[in-house]
Amino acid sequence: MAEPLELKKTLNLPKTDFPMKASLPQNEPKQLEAWYAGNIYERILEARKGKPLFVLHDGPPYPTGEIHLGTGLNKILKDLIVKTKSMAGHYAPYVPGWDCHGLPIETQVEKELGGKGKVPPAEFRKLCREFATHYVEQHKRDFKRLGIFGQWNDPYLTMSFGYEATIAGAFLDFMEKGYVYRGRKPVYWCIYDSTALAEAEVEYEDHSSPSIWVKFGVAGGGKGDAEKIGKDVSAVIWTTTPWTLPHNRALAFHPDFEYVVVDTEKGALLLAADRVTALQAECGIKEAKVRGTFKGRDFEGMKFQHPFLDIQVPGILADYVTLDQGSGIVHTAPGHGADDFNSGQKYGLETYAPLDDKGVYLEGLPEYKGKDVFSANPIVVKLLGDRGALLGHHDYKHTYPHCWRCHNPVIFRATEQWFIKMDQPAQGRQKTLREEALEEIHQVKWIPAWGEDRMYEMIEKRPDWCVSRQRFWGVPIIVFYCDGCGKRLEDYKALRNVVKWFEKEGADAWYKHSPEKLLPAGTKCACGASKWRKENDILDVWFDSGSSHLSVLKGPEWPADVYLEGPDQYRGWFHSSLLVATGVRDAAPYRGIVTHGWTLDEQGRPMSKSLGNALYPIEICERWGADLLRLWVSSVEYQADMKMSERVMTQLSEAYRKIRNTFRFALGNLSDFDPSRDALANSQLEEIDKWMLDRTAELVKKCREWYANYEFHRVYHAIHDYCVVDLSAFYFDVLKDRLYTKARKNKSRRSAQTAVWKTSDALIRLAAPVLVFTSEEIWKYLPKAANTPESVHMAVFPDAEALACGIAAKDSEKWERLAQVRAAVLVALEQARAAKAIGGGLEAKVRLHANSKAPGLQELLKEKLSLLPALFIVSQVVVDPAEGNGLLPSETLSGLAVKIERADGKKCDRCWNYSTHVGENTRYPTVCERCSEALAEIESDATAGVAAT
Repeated sequence: MAEPLELKKTLNLPKTDFPMKASLPQNEPKQLEAWYAGNIYERILEARKGKPLFVLHDGPPYPTGEIHLGTGLNKILKDLIVKTKSMAGHYAPYVPGWDCHGLPIETQVEKELGGKGKVPPAEFRKLCREFATHYVEQHKRDFKRLGIFGQWNDPYLTMSFGYEATIAGAFLDFMEKGYVYRGRKPVYWCIYDSTALAEAEVEYEDHSSPSIWVKFGVAGGGKGDAEKIGKDVSAVIWTTTPWTLPHNRALAFHPDFEYVVVDTEKGALLLAADRVTALQAECGIKEAKVRGTFKGRDFEGMKFQHPFLDIQVPGILADYVTLDQGSGIVHTAPGHGADDFNSGQKYGLETYAPLDDKGVYLEGLPEYKGKDVFSANPIVVKLLGDRGALLGHHDYKHTYPHCWRCHNPVIFRATEQWFIKMDQPAQGRQKTLREEALEEIHQVKWIPAWGEDRMYEMIEKRPDWCVSRQRFWGVPIIVFYCDGCGKRLEDYKALRNVVKWFEKEGADAWYKHSPEKLLPAGTKCACGASKWRKENDILDVWFDSGSSHLSVLKGPEWPADVYLEGPDQYRGWFHSSLLVATGVRDAAPYRGIVTHGWTLDEQGRPMSKSLGNALYPIEICERWGADLLRLWVSSVEYQADMKMSERVMTQLSEAYRKIRNTFRFALGNLSDFDPSRDALANSQLEEIDKWMLDRTAELVKKCREWYANYEFHRVYHAIHDYCVVDLSAFYFDVLKDRLYTKARKNKSRRSAQTAVWKTSDALIRLAAPVLVFTSEEIWKYLPKAANTPESVHMAVFPDAEALACGIAAKDSEKWERLAQVRAAVLVALEQARAAKAIGGGLEAKVRLHANSKAPGLQELLKEKLSLLPALFIVSQVVVDPAEGNGLLPSETLSGLAVKIERADGKKCDRCWNYSTHVGENTRYPTVCERCSEALAEIESDATAGVAAT
């Protein structure tokens, strides 16, 4: 007879080469290299060919510097969506893009050149293109480092020839439909960059302005009692832009407000009755005796003397006048405000704004002519004081519009610009662009839901779209003027010839070739002239990026399933894309909009270099790894603002370690498991294994639903808790005895291994969109079934129905109750350990009894008695018929009584359980009856193996 086996060698101890330490910063780049050498993105698409299409259309960032945390969060969220849709069985391409035109890049290039106008336009555009290309390549490298898959070898760039041609073609579509006009209106204007700005290019920052209260003397006129008001009275206005007073052309009253004349030590003053107290406080007026009361409508047509110019201005009516601030009478300069302009159009007022592109007065009194507007503020204040028209003056701190690039304050300035009409239907259409866009908003799914109202309000209240910019780096407005008569060319077939040039040479063709070369040969004006001059303005960059769907989404890809960006894009890319799509294709370019919040530091402050609180994605990758950054993105409720700090990363590192160790345990216990050979059918599994697979299936079902709804934080927390609580602290703990001590091929052990393998396979697929590097690493070690894809990212999500064993609800409820009993027993065991009654759990015998407060539990404990020692990880369990004999009520489970005693018998040298049967096996005298059975099976398998050989 063969010698007895060495006991230690008969145990199935965990064995795996999967490392405990992740070393993500060192190992992730190696995995990246392998992925791209193997064309991972293309292979994923190949694996999904013929599946339902899903398109996330990428919003293009500016290629102007290192990607920051917000950009990284944005791209990872997009990648989560694309990967989850792909693994849900969709063909989900991802084409990244960059917005390469516009002021951000021009500003950087001008800095490098040492100022504006240093080189000709064509050379300047070349430098801008080179600058953008450099940072596109840097961004590509950094985004790929984050584990983001996509069409990196052929992204879309707004400066590519085809894209520039698309932009130009879209503008001509708008023009041909009658949406486009050139007009003089107030627009945001940056006097430092000398260009008009879109609403989305304006940011509100803290600013200090001079707050002044000014008198306009009554010169006569008015209606009703107001006619007799007296010329000793002065209307009072309040403004924080003294520099606009030279261009005042009216005073606006609300028709329904009550106005009063009050006698004060500073004269008889006319203002809204509700603002007298504010006037006294602001201007230091002690007494204000009411002389007369009037309605605002009575002042329509009354004349008022300008405080320092030899002009009289009329009283007009406007419902935008409020009583929140000021005097209830609004200083109106039609050249410097949208409401002012509209009132000016209604009353036939001059749109007067004689400023140059640097904000310098071209006309006016010697005191301020030749000065820029902000320098003129104190000059105008002094003028008012010298003329006796200044009632009050102090500094006023408020938020004020600033240029998004140079961060200097902007002005409203009336200039000749190109506009797209919001409130006039296109040729052959009944509804306006505004009406059509508002209707489309209701067809879109908004996440969060408030996005619908926000976008509706933006579109509902916006003015006509100013689409012209006084720059060089962009797509020129394709307009030609006749040299003979000055009329604009309206032959759209001829104009579209320029688009063909752009397709061949890009928009640079506009600056390289003459009008006669760009237009078809022989293009003539109605006046007979054939010489043309080109428009100098370029298109708003928001028109560029808003045309991305036209350039990128082909055929069934349009409209996109989803756009995802930050909340600023309601006035930016979401906004312009909707208007371009509605104008060109009569529908929204997206079916859904997802919005994420801002990234903040631990104190809730925006991250910035100047504050020294910024964390950059590449820095995080170098210190913790990209998977940890992705874990953070998936752990937060991204629809709100999100805090990030080193402390947060340290906490996530611990969470990651626990998840990784859960998988390492699984891999260690599957080293001898071949699914095609060893996996059992669900019907053959032990009941606890079936129950856990059903729980895993329920987790799969929930996670797939959460992924479908972009609720990534729910997925993260569910997977983390399942790994740490349900698996590591419960199921895997319970399985150790079965996995380690049963014969290698024992059906009970194979049942456990089958459940562990199926659970691990399901979890790693669920985690793959988040932990892209770690999941691929685990996938390499996980035993594979036949026809399993080489990469986890080519696999699909697990099927909950196929995974579930479908045990009866009553049996599932039994295991839920037994898990509660286990938790109660573990508390009692810990107390016994603390009291030194036992050392480890295997030294314990547990006595239990359940009374009527836990209906049915006593019967359940009896029914499952043979399974309880393994469930509690103790040597023996006894179910007592009554509560006496020292049993104490459980602290955590009502109706259960527990007593911990030392186990009977001796300790088994193999499994360390205590048993009264140790010593009964003469061949293995130091083992228990369970190990005797296992050893006999091991020896039998070995004999059979030798015979087979």
